[in-house]
Amino acid sequence: MTTSHDLRARAETLGATLPPLLAAADHLAQAVVLGDHGRRRAGLGDEFWQYRPAHAGDGARGIDWRRSARSDAHFVREREWQAAQSVALWVDPAASMRFSGAKDRPTKADRARLLALALAVLLLRGGERVGLAGGDIAPRSGRAQAERLALALAEDSAEDYGRPMVGGLPHHGRVVLISDFLGDLAGVEAALEAATARAARGVLLQVLDPAEEDFPFDGRTIFESMGGTLRHETRRAGDLRDRYLARLAERKARLADLAAASGWHVTTHHTGTAPQPALLWLYRALEAAL
Repeated sequence: MTTSHDLRARAETLGATLPPLLAAADHLAQAVVLGDHGRRRAGLGDEFWQYRPAHAGDGARGIDWRRSARSDAHFVREREWQAAQSVALWVDPAASMRFSGAKDRPTKADRARLLALALAVLLLRGGERVGLAGGDIAPRSGRAQAERLALALAEDSAEDYGRPMVGGLPHHGRVVLISDFLGDLAGVEAALEAATARAARGVLLQVLDPAEEDFPFDGRTIFESMGGTLRHETRRAGDLRDRYLARLAERKARLADLAAASGWHVTTHHTGTAPQPALLWLYRALEAAL
């Protein structure tokens, strides 16, 4: 039974970690140099975007005569499309994400949360609405939303492997799923089907520790899941390496097939590398998912 003292202690712990996480996310977002925002397309809106040469079929009312007077051609004044998008984030809170193969590397959970919050900061700065899949935090805009997301993302789960939340996915919006995707992929399939039913598209970011890619184990080794529910002991861990790597390759291929069938984008990020390229990939892949 959870007592009021337990809840207060948990709240104080989350409160203590919230500013550093937001500060790190802000710093990471500032380190990524982006081009024109993805919403900068011709359409309905109030802000001027660009002049373009007039085409056959453009009405006289659309011609900017002042700009056209400075050349031998006619030009149309286009406005920027102002329709904000809704983006739903899901970051795997399961125990498997708390793994780190070295003391100088962040856990998969820490890196996933940093990337998700930095992405949210970039999107919120661009005027988008960002929330969490599952419906606990509906997509909203503004700086205060980043603080809500940071607090929610700090929650952990006792389960060994996570299953993406499928509730609250935005109609015609975008979805970001970040996990190690080492558990049952049925949950991923269900999430993609739910998103497709809502005409939403998105990205899958697989976060792995380098040890999970290289399998640097040999001799007597005890493998135990982060949640403690699975345990395997072997005297010849090196003999498992080829089979493990084959299974991991199959898992990645399956993820790629699921993403391709739904029109999503997928990539793998390692916690031993810098987070900036992964953040840039996430941002650009979301724009491509429109």
